[in-house]
Amino acid sequence: MDNIWTKSVHMTREIEKFTIGRDREMDMYLAKYDVLGSMAHITMLETIDLLTETELQQLLTELKAIYREIEEGKFEIEEGVEDVHSQVELMLTRRLGDTGKKIHSGRSRNDQVLLDLKLFIRDQLHDIATLTKGLFDELIQQSNRYKDVLMPGYTHLQVAMPSSFGLWFGAYAESLVDDMQYLLAAWKITNRNPLGSAAGYGSSFPLNRQMTTDLLGFDSMDYNVVYAQMGRGKTERNVAFSMASIAGTVAKLAFDACMFNSQNFGFVKLPDDCTTGSSIMPHKKNPDVFELTRAKCNKLQALPQTIMMIMNNLPSGYFRDLQIIKEAFLPAFDELKDCLVMAAYIINKMKVNEHILDNPIYDPIFSVEEVNRLAREGIPFRDAYKKVGLDIEAGNFKPNKSICHTHEGSAGNLCNGKIQALMDNVMADFQFDKMDNAIQSLLCC
Repeated sequence: MDNIWTKSVHMTREIEKFTIGRDREMDMYLAKYDVLGSMAHITMLETIDLLTETELQQLLTELKAIYREIEEGKFEIEEGVEDVHSQVELMLTRRLGDTGKKIHSGRSRNDQVLLDLKLFIRDQLHDIATLTKGLFDELIQQSNRYKDVLMPGYTHLQVAMPSSFGLWFGAYAESLVDDMQYLLAAWKITNRNPLGSAAGYGSSFPLNRQMTTDLLGFDSMDYNVVYAQMGRGKTERNVAFSMASIAGTVAKLAFDACMFNSQNFGFVKLPDDCTTGSSIMPHKKNPDVFELTRAKCNKLQALPQTIMMIMNNLPSGYFRDLQIIKEAFLPAFDELKDCLVMAAYIINKMKVNEHILDNPIYDPIFSVEEVNRLAREGIPFRDAYKKVGLDIEAGNFKPNKSICHTHEGSAGNLCNGKIQALMDNVMADFQFDKMDNAIQSLLCC
């Protein structure tokens, strides 16, 4: 294989296959971002006299055409071409001759792939934040809808105290707020421009790194060129941790829902189109969608460890090891997005059993309410506790199933408005408009 940077040594087919691996496949995720990065880079090159205005316009016209081909699914990385960077440069050279060869001035594939990854991650985090907010909205809506419907709370999988569906749905909504805060931190780490760091040691060209930072809508640049390269792997790891946090919440929600849907609980009913039957048992409605969601989310929670095991023992500078991270990292976004879509769909259509506590098996959950009532009447708490315990053992306990909790965050005062405000504040901090407007301006220039 002859690459655009090949000198006198040629790879054997076996070595080529081993070193390229799945890079061509993985780079399809990055294709349009490689074009966007090149558009910003050459716009800057023209201002430092490494391109003429005519050459810039020719290159921008062809890059926009390649971008449209990618969007329309017509782009491919040809056999014998190592990666997306080579493919784009090859296409420009075919169309524009020597002008196409000038696009790489002041760049290395190291900062090029770093930039592509960051642009890709930004878009994916935008999607994940939007879908997480969608699931949050469904949970808050159901929490408000069923705020007065009581259900048993559990500790050690033993019936414990009165809870409510308002609390259950709302708990997962608030968990997603914390997850979103983690996602915001990953976004801020990602949203810094590595372009201009070249191979990790800068360039003798007088690059205007602030210009490319502004053109691509980054908050700032990765200033130190060595650190910019050290960010490879670290960025993916931090993003993976934020995704794992969301996945952990969704996996726990899926587990609860599968358990509460079973006949032994009968607390909720999942939508029929999210269940499947048995090959021999005609009565079965298995919660397959949420079971698969749980498995996929548990798999996603292993992603940070996978990335750490690849990059943790590497010193500063670039190493080919980092290429392998793509194979685990890039497809993970689609898996998480699919899980968020499915979870929101199921929560929206989930039906709640409003008569769970009619079953006397749950009468003991009101024991604490009775202990507290006696304590309010002046009986010492420990004496009240003992009296109610003895009544339960003797079969004399008669529960009062009316509860009146008014403190913040309890069944009678869910604070959903406060939780909603927390989520809205985190979402506002992403400032996705800055990124969207910059990319739109770049494509329209």
